[in-house]
Amino acid sequence: MSGKVLLFNPRSANYNHRIPNAILAISASIDNKYEFIIVDGNREKDSYEKIASYLKNGDVKYFASTVMPGPQLKQAIPISKKIREQFPEVKIIWGGYFPSNHSKTVLNSGYVDIVIRGPGDKAFPALLDAYENNAPFDSIHNIVFKMGDQIIQTAKDELYDQDTLPPLPYDKLHSFYPIKKYLGKTHLGGNTIAYHSSIGCPFTCSFCAVVPIFNARWKAKSAENVYKDIKFLKEKYGGSAIEFHDNNFFVSEKRAVEFANLMLNENMNWWGFGRIDTMYKFKDESLALLRKSGCRMIFFGAETGSDDVLKQMDKGGTQSGTQIKQFAKRMKDFDIIPEYSFVLGVPGETPEKVMAQIDKEIAFIYEIKEINPATEIIMYIYSPVPTEGSEMFNEVLKSGFRFPEKLDDWLHPEWEHFDLHKNPLTPWLTPEMVKKIRNFETVINGYYPTASDVKLSAFQRKFMHTVSSWRYKNKIFQFPYEIKALQKFWLKYRQPEIEGF
Repeated sequence: MSGKVLLFNPRSANYNHRIPNAILAISASIDNKYEFIIVDGNREKDSYEKIASYLKNGDVKYFASTVMPGPQLKQAIPISKKIREQFPEVKIIWGGYFPSNHSKTVLNSGYVDIVIRGPGDKAFPALLDAYENNAPFDSIHNIVFKMGDQIIQTAKDELYDQDTLPPLPYDKLHSFYPIKKYLGKTHLGGNTIAYHSSIGCPFTCSFCAVVPIFNARWKAKSAENVYKDIKFLKEKYGGSAIEFHDNNFFVSEKRAVEFANLMLNENMNWWGFGRIDTMYKFKDESLALLRKSGCRMIFFGAETGSDDVLKQMDKGGTQSGTQIKQFAKRMKDFDIIPEYSFVLGVPGETPEKVMAQIDKEIAFIYEIKEINPATEIIMYIYSPVPTEGSEMFNEVLKSGFRFPEKLDDWLHPEWEHFDLHKNPLTPWLTPEMVKKIRNFETVINGYYPTASDVKLSAFQRKFMHTVSSWRYKNKIFQFPYEIKALQKFWLKYRQPEIEGF
């Protein structure tokens, strides 16, 4: 009899837990082939106790964990180590963005056997088959493993036609954890569905962790099949709004319009990721239709107001500082809130140039807010990703920056904050620079409280806006303790760039 598979989703958030779509996708690949168990760290008080209760029976042969950078490592690392120590016969398999980008470090840890690099829809069942039949791994695409001291990385598959993949086994997840518990209250609605309708992105931004995995490739489900899934989750489990967690939902105007037409009578608000230069080309009637169908807000990587820095970032496409401003105005005309993310603290030739660029970004953000005050501003501190060959990553290496060589080192708080783009750990950024970025973030979040925080009342928003007014208008960012105190006191003011949207 084939061994059971335990699929683990490490804790990633303290509340408002989303449907674990990565685990669902890998579950679909082995559904009706291998018996599997799902353990969601977001829903367990003691994840290892739950996992160990299954492993003690002796019929679980495979432990497979998805691992995102940041918080998920806090469970994935120690739990994998414990399993190796207490259940050495269990094979440990990691997939997800972190091991895909740091496979050598993961495999050298001694407690992870195999890394699935990129999509595991075909690699994972093929790997289990190889284990069960004592067959070699060489012909399995999208995996990385050790043979002696050598790291072996197999060929990458082309991205799969998403409409040909098996349906997500929501009912199986429901047998372990009630689906309704995953439909949280957000600014979009009371029972928000988290959903992936595509994978990859056709661009090569050098600061994006997706690029080394998908190499500028993108594949999407058809609008009709996305709609069928949404309809199912609405009718069976009470979903009332949607967050599309695609890396780039709006690559195709035709597909976005088809989906919007299907959603017109569903009375569901929705949100997704897009690119400014792509959606800048959308027809006016397309944008109007998106809003009519329930699209309330779109997240855009504005990144910077500098055309030179956009080029340095390998942003690609046609995005420019002028276009970013023009598009903010256009979104105002269609009553769709643009969420603009900015990456501050990119490498520069001298500290003075780095600080000057930070000041320019702050001035540019002021311009955006004047053009469209409803624009949500999300700020990240530039954190390098291993995009080999990119101009920016080559500059990073020249500066002396290095990722940890030992997997356990990623458990240090500074590296968790690094992965959340909150602690740069980069040689060119001084404490003064980081403090300026953080203080400006505090002031602008006070003057313009995010619309995505459903816990803030109208009075709290107005009061925080008033308290922050003199600082914002006079550009006084130093020591904003009174704003920080309010943000901490009032329901731990939510930061969507860390805790989800």
